[in-house]
Amino acid sequence: MEIFHAIILGIIEGLTEFLPISSTGHLVVAERVLDYKDTAEIFTVVVQMGAIFAVIWFYRADLVHKVAGLFKRDKNVLKFWANWIIATIPAGMLGFALKDRLSDYAVTATVGVTMVLGGVLIWLIETYHKPAKAHGTEAQFDKINPVIALKIGLYQILALAPGVSRSGATIMGGLLSGLDRVTATAFSFYLSIPILLLAGSYQLLSNHDELNTIAGGGMALAAGTAASFITAFITIKWLLRYVSRHDFKIFAYYRIVVGMLILITLALV
Repeated sequence: MEIFHAIILGIIEGLTEFLPISSTGHLVVAERVLDYKDTAEIFTVVVQMGAIFAVIWFYRADLVHKVAGLFKRDKNVLKFWANWIIATIPAGMLGFALKDRLSDYAVTATVGVTMVLGGVLIWLIETYHKPAKAHGTEAQFDKINPVIALKIGLYQILALAPGVSRSGATIMGGLLSGLDRVTATAFSFYLSIPILLLAGSYQLLSNHDELNTIAGGGMALAAGTAASFITAFITIKWLLRYVSRHDFKIFAYYRIVVGMLILITLALV
């Protein structure tokens, strides 16, 4: 049963990591509902690595091209990696500095509030801001410059608060900075790689002796991570097609409804 619960949580992680609805928020609530034991919060962080491996696998050909371009001194590739680094630094540095304090706010009440506020902000952005026009499902990374990258990186800081959504913050930040929905979404995928991979690796290495605090132990962690990988891969393919033709309002409505349900439930319990 513990491994079954871990798989359910992995599926939730994979489905929500790249949608602007907060995977961490969903995991915090789901773990409480399932009464899943994760005292050291290893599972919550490490299971996200399954979703990151899905991004790496999905973009494997492009990643090989971009890595090879570094050695060839390809101007466009060098520009991409420079912008990637610029956008990664703000949240990466602040997240590392606050790593021992952020977990204090990973509670259901915080998730409820940030879910609602995030939903309202997404709705406002999609209602009153007209983004650049997307060109099918092809990302236009050449449209990103250092200033836009820095802006997106600063928006990503907001995602350090549980329930805000890293993808939501970076995608909306990308739209407000002049990108189209597909480019903002694809760049958000790439930005997830260093942040979540480093966070998961650090948590696993520094707390490996506390694996027994996870319900189901290492087997449950592996099962949840595998489930996260599969569902995240499917979600990535779907989301890129979806945003090439639709806006993000449906996710705004979802966030507001779920956030209100969480707050109402807490008030009644």
